[in-house]
Formats: sequence, C-alpha cells, structure tokens
Amino acid sequence: MVKHEDDVDETLSLNLAHNLKQIKQGLGNSDDITFRDIQIDLGNNRFIQGTVFYVEGISNLHSMVHSLLTCCEGEGTQDFNSEQLLDHCKKSVISTGMVVDIFSFEELYSFLLSGDSILLLDECSRGLAIGTKELVARTVEEPNVQSVVRGPREGFTEVLRWNTAMLRRKIKDRHLWMETMSIGTVTKTEVAVVYIQNIVSEDVLKEVKQRLSSIDIDAILESNYIEEQIEDKRFTPFPTIFNSERPDVVAAGLLEGRVAIMVDGTPFALLVPAVFTQFFQSSEDYYQRADFATLIRLLRFLSFGLALLTPSFYIAISTFHQEMLPTTLLYNLASQREGVPFPAFIEAILMEVTFEILREASVRMPRTVGQSISIVGTLVVGQAAVEAGLVSAAMVIVVSITAISNFVLPAFNLGITIRIIRFLLMILAASFGLFGIFVGLIAIVVHMCGLNSFGVPYMSSLAPFHLSDQKDTLFRFSFPRLITRPKIFRQKNLVRQKRR
Repeated sequence: MVKHEDDVDETLSLNLAHNLKQIKQGLGNSDDITFRDIQIDLGNNRFIQGTVFYVEGISNLHSMVHSLLTCCEGEGTQDFNSEQLLDHCKKSVISTGMVVDIFSFEELYSFLLSGDSILLLDECSRGLAIGTKELVARTVEEPNVQSVVRGPREGFTEVLRWNTAMLRRKIKDRHLWMETMSIGTVTKTEVAVVYIQNIVSEDVLKEVKQRLSSIDIDAILESNYIEEQIEDKRFTPFPTIFNSERPDVVAAGLLEGRVAIMVDGTPFALLVPAVFTQFFQSSEDYYQRADFATLIRLLRFLSFGLALLTPSFYIAISTFHQEMLPTTLLYNLASQREGVPFPAFIEAILMEVTFEILREASVRMPRTVGQSISIVGTLVVGQAAVEAGLVSAAMVIVVSITAISNFVLPAFNLGITIRIIRFLLMILAASFGLFGIFVGLIAIVVHMCGLNSFGVPYMSSLAPFHLSDQKDTLFRFSFPRLITRPKIFRQKNLVRQKRR
C-alpha cells in the first residue's frame, strides 16, 4: 500500500494530555472535531479525567456523554482504576451497538473519521470507539436511469449499509454473505463483496477478491474507480462489468451465481461476471408475461443493429451501391441531394455530431428546461439544416432512427459503445462501401469472442453455445421452464426449482 510521510502507527500512551495533543496535531486542529472533557467522580475524592470527541455532522452522540457521567459514578466503581473503568463503560454503560477497543492512533483516526466517537481516559493506554455514525443521505427513491413500468420502485442510495440492507430484505437466506474491505489510502472507502455462498463459483469469487486486494490507489469516489481497476481488458469499447442501481437486478444476479461489488458513496453496484446478452436484459422482462418479454427483448436486439448500422448502410448504398435501391426511391434521394454540397459521409458526420452535442447539452442543463431544449433544438436544427441545403431530408430521418434506437437499450454503457463504433463503421462505409462494413463487423465479432469477464467468455451462451441457456438469452421462457441457472458461471448449485 502507498504510505504517506505523515502516516502514523504509534500506540496510545498513558498520558491523556499527550494523546490529545497528538490527535489535534494529526488532524490539523480542524474545527469540525469537537472535544468534550469529562470528569468521572468515583467517590472518596477520586476523579478520573477523560475526553469524548467526534466529528460534527457525521456523528450523533444522543445521551452517551450523560450516560458516562451518571452511570460511572456511585457504588461499585470506587475501587476502579482507568483500565477497569473503561471495561465497565464498555460492558455496562454504553448502550450503542458497536464498541471497539483501540490501541493506536491509526485505528483511532479510522474510526473517528468514519463517524464513530472516541472515549479516552487518563492513565489508560487504550480507548473506545463507539458506534455513533449519523447517516445523513438521500432517501430511497425510484432510479432515474433504469426505470420500469411494472416492478419495484426502489433504488440504491449513497449509503453502503442501506444498500446491503435492501439486499438482505430481498434475499432472506443465511448463505448471503458480505465481506467488507477498505480501499483507498486517503479515502479509505468501504467496499462490500456480496455473494450467495452455496451458489457462487469459488473460482470467480477468488478472482474477484484477488483483483480487489491488488488495488493500490489513494481514492475511491465511485464504483467506476473499481471497475477500471479490475476489468479484464481495458482497451475495448465493450463493457465487461455490469452496473445497476436497482436492488432487484443485483439480487437476481446474485441468484444466478454472480458476485456484487458495492461501494460506499455511490448508488451503482457492480455485477461480475458479465456477458454481452446481459446488457439487453431488463428487470421488467421478468415482471411481464414471457411472450411479451421475448418480443421486447428481440426488439432490443433489432434496435442495437439499427443504432449501429443505419448510418453506415445509408452511406455505403448512396455512395457505392445505388443499384441496390428501387428506381423510384433512387430518384427521390437524388432529387433531395441535388442541392446538397457535401457527400453522404460528411452529411452523416455533421448530423451525428450535432445530435451528440444536443444530447450532452440536455444532460447538463437544468431538468426543467433540458428536455424541452433538446426536443426543440433537434427539430429546429434538423429542419433548418434541410432548408439551408446542408443535409438531405433522408439523412435527418436516418440519424433520427439511429438516435431513437440507441435509447431502446436498457444498459446506458452499451449505448456509449454503439456511439463509438458507429463512427468507425461510417468511415469504413465511406471508404469501401458494404465490403468495409462487413469487414468491420467481422473484426468486431472476433474481438468480442476474445473477451472474457472473470474467466467467463463474454459471448456466452452464444459462443460457446449452450442449448439449455437459450431459455433466457435471446428469448425469455416462462418461469416453469427456467429450471436451471445459466451454466456459464460454473456455480455450485445449478437447480432453481423442481421439475413439474
């Protein structure tokens, strides 16, 4: 791990004043650290000095200090020394859920800055970390990105323990195990590895833990920091790790034998291993009838093809292969392009770049005006471009179909992949026509077949092909027929339900 010059690992001393001086210097005398000196009367003119301190805003003391001042006084404590009094506080006085002994400054800083309160007594070389975290965060709300018509309306928040609690509520099984580790030498972010112990593959779980433990970075502020560190291949436009802000999606992934990685401070959880067809599946597929879910899923695959290839095919056919068009349509396109000074490739680039600018502008604008500006901007710019003779009306239609098809996909990061590859295919189409498009598609398929996600082929269960897994790949069979889990993850337990 990366060590900083001012990192300390000293043990606490018996002198309270010395400990407080070290702590205040180590924290830079920060104003948000509140120190409360206490004096515990043991009777017979015997007093023990102590200090309780915490970080304002992330700690909630309630009546802990009052309890220390009242419950430690009186009969039964007259003969206590500082060590015995600290044990008495730990076992009989402090009523919060977590009380941990601390012996070093490094432990003290870790607990203090996580929201816990610290109790130190004079003539005692250890202290107590008391669980007084005050979780001030956004309440549970409906996800904005992965919304559904039918299904749960709750989404993860930025608090890790709230998120793990939502999973516990959905999977009430003792085999749902969670292991928490701290990653980031500066932020010390809590990262939870969640899995169902009697289902998950040991090889996958071991690989996840090994990759997480090898991360050596100063800060983890969002789950993408983890994603880029542990993904199999970095130089690929295709996402090899699935992310979701929906507890039901993560729970379903765990039940299939996947491993969830949850990061404190973000509502997006990671699911591994991930396969290509997973990005076409929505949680709503399992809340609708199987026949309707299958139709919608096939529509997503069709939309993927349209979003990826529509501009390229238009450029190739209008530039190199006009003979493929019906004569009437060819005359119409030719008449539309009569006053356009640019070739089809430049037209497509102008319209695609314009739409990308409008898309990003609508995301950054305030919500009250963002949607209306994007719609009006698209209509006005498209119509003005046609009237000005910069692009043809057919090109506006092509770009519109492409953009709408892009939004059909439930996974936003796969949409970004399409936007990247689309420009490459447009260049190949403008250079070599349909031949260039097919060469590009072959190269893409070969690249995808070479990808893996934590030891699982990215194109499973299409390549390699598993007949039994086709019940929930391109199609979604009814639940009585989904007897086994996908075999691609090599789980310990493949059976979902008994055969009828």
